[in-house]
Amino acid sequence: MGAGFKTDGFLSYDLARWATALRYEHLSREAIERAKLFWYDSLGCALGGSRQEDAHILLHHHREMSGQSEGTCTAFVSGFRTNPVDAAFLNGHMIRSMDYNDIYWKADPCHPSDLISAPLALCEHLGRSGRDLIVATIIAYEVEMRLCEIGLPGIREYGWHHATLSAFAAPLAAGRTLDLTVDQMVQAIGICASRTCCLGAVTAGKLTNMKNTVDPWAARMAVESALLAHRGYSGPEHVFDGKEGLFHVFGHSVHKGKPCGFDAAALLRDLPRSSGDHYRILDCGMKSFPIEALSHAPLTAMLRCVKDNAIKPADVAEIRVEVIARAADILGDPAKYRPTSKETADHSLPYSLAVGLVDGMVTPLQFKPERVMDRGLFPVMDKVKVIANDEFEALFPKFQPSRVTIATTDGRSFATRVDVPKGDPRDPMTAEEIGVKCRALGRDVVGEKRCAEIEACVMGLEDEPSVDRLMRLMTMDV
Repeated sequence: MGAGFKTDGFLSYDLARWATALRYEHLSREAIERAKLFWYDSLGCALGGSRQEDAHILLHHHREMSGQSEGTCTAFVSGFRTNPVDAAFLNGHMIRSMDYNDIYWKADPCHPSDLISAPLALCEHLGRSGRDLIVATIIAYEVEMRLCEIGLPGIREYGWHHATLSAFAAPLAAGRTLDLTVDQMVQAIGICASRTCCLGAVTAGKLTNMKNTVDPWAARMAVESALLAHRGYSGPEHVFDGKEGLFHVFGHSVHKGKPCGFDAAALLRDLPRSSGDHYRILDCGMKSFPIEALSHAPLTAMLRCVKDNAIKPADVAEIRVEVIARAADILGDPAKYRPTSKETADHSLPYSLAVGLVDGMVTPLQFKPERVMDRGLFPVMDKVKVIANDEFEALFPKFQPSRVTIATTDGRSFATRVDVPKGDPRDPMTAEEIGVKCRALGRDVVGEKRCAEIEACVMGLEDEPSVDRLMRLMTMDV
């Protein structure tokens, strides 16, 4: 697009200038180390995710669609060779498939690691270095997390899914890996965001395979958009803040009698540009359970209550769970009391608490089809009462308060409150704890020795001249 068509007043230009100018030398040591830990966590999630039925369906589909041709990029575990667009999607889906990857929740929720398969695919496609991948990863986290902070209220409150916002963030990470110019980056944002608005239906009521697909699809579109922009394809530069862009369209909505909007200034305020600045990636959390983010505090509270008071499952008469209103809405609606799929079960407070009470743990094993469909859990799920607490609502999102009160059959009552779940930056998972999680997910896929090699490669990512060794390690020996 010629220079005469530019309109620098749009937000997309400000973000593009920032992303194209950011260099590895500008990053803080803390941000770099955190990026590597998120990659380690994400790769562990991908190894576990590769075993999920929906991942198998997608792999078979893409193999059939590709025919006999081989591409420049690798799908995790299977080693399937394909183009960077499809590789970004397949690998991003494996990271996401178990709903076990990272979490950030302010006005809106997000899982920034849903997006990082985009720069990984382009790094492999172009022979870019580990440092290039780290820069693009930190860009993805920075923009995605900022977008989830600026909604007034968040778009989730009026029926849209956060993958809508991912489509505005992912092309910046993909475009940075391609070394797009500022103008090309603006076009990539416009192309990607134009077609990836996502209805909240994917996480409402009965959940389907699409719950774990929509964000990786935004990453897929980001790669294609960046590649098209590199060739000169154009998209609306006003997609954020111009006529019928994001802010304009959502500005027609009303929530609790007030028009919805966005704090546009906050999107750009204090964007980090040097090693002394604060990078948002340091504020993102990890998951210690493979369940929806707002389930972590109540599950932690229940498990602590059971342990501290030596409560046996047979002695429980009722489990009263007090949470914020959106948690009650997402996790406690009628469909969540009789889940028929992993996707619904891992977004169900009745299921997560019931299976946690009976099994004493909540791991990927608790979401195998035979466990989800176990009718023996029905009576336990029916003991779970999910209540929205107005007092807790006022504390969110700074805290994720939850109080679990267990009434026993002999008339006693025990209560435990948790405000900060394990994995939150205020109670972070250590590198050792991440390692335990990743080895548990990966040992049956690639073996214990390979898991250790993946860890060493990721934690030394800044010294890798390309991502080729990492991709080989993430491929199962056949």
